[in-house]
Amino acid sequence: MDSPVTVDPGRSAEIAAGLAHVRSRISAACAAAGRTDSEVTMIAVTKTYPAGDVLALAGLGVLDVGENRDQEASAKAAEVAEAGLTPRWHFIGQLQRNKARSVVRYADAVHSVDSVRLARALDAASAAHRDRPLEVLLQVSLDSDAARGGALPDSPDPGVGLGAVAETVAGAQALRLAGLMAVAPLGWEPERAFARLAEVAAGFRTVHPGAVALSAGMSGDLEIAIRYGATHVRVGSALLGMRPTLR
Repeated sequence: MDSPVTVDPGRSAEIAAGLAHVRSRISAACAAAGRTDSEVTMIAVTKTYPAGDVLALAGLGVLDVGENRDQEASAKAAEVAEAGLTPRWHFIGQLQRNKARSVVRYADAVHSVDSVRLARALDAASAAHRDRPLEVLLQVSLDSDAARGGALPDSPDPGVGLGAVAETVAGAQALRLAGLMAVAPLGWEPERAFARLAEVAAGFRTVHPGAVALSAGMSGDLEIAIRYGATHVRVGSALLGMRPTLR
């Protein structure tokens, strides 16, 4: 039998210090943008970090957790559940359709839906394996380079155009369209990326007014993302320290 997940007091203290610093940054960014702290949810990105860190975060009041690889995330979610905790799991990485059935079993939200085919796969899997709708954010390609992932704004493409993907999710019985997500393209300054995302989001909300979530910004650029309206920031290294090496 595997040993139960435990939390090392020293590690918990390290995470508490990182959390205090990140919360201070978020608070200052919100104040500068004329927003309140409650408008921004911090997602602790725990990819490559152990399940014990998730438990430590929960003990500090952090219950929104992000993962980007299904194999790691599904095992970690099971470990955490075995310890009696049920954080809110956000799947934030690129997702293959054949992983949909696994992801919907533990994830509360998927931030990286970028095609009609993936949306349909998640809808079918959610209908079969969940008792409540799966929250979905559409990943936007800010540079319109489909090879890097992301639905294409201002595109009529029936498979990966943002409008087509949004209509598929909005019409799905087992999905709930929550909003948009983006990652700054390679070579783009965060200011340019998040300004473009804010522009896309403004137009998107005229068609889908209830889809107000905006997932953007990471450890190095969360202040800029908050300035441009991010409702969710995805923080890993600033919160948890240097990322362990993948094995």
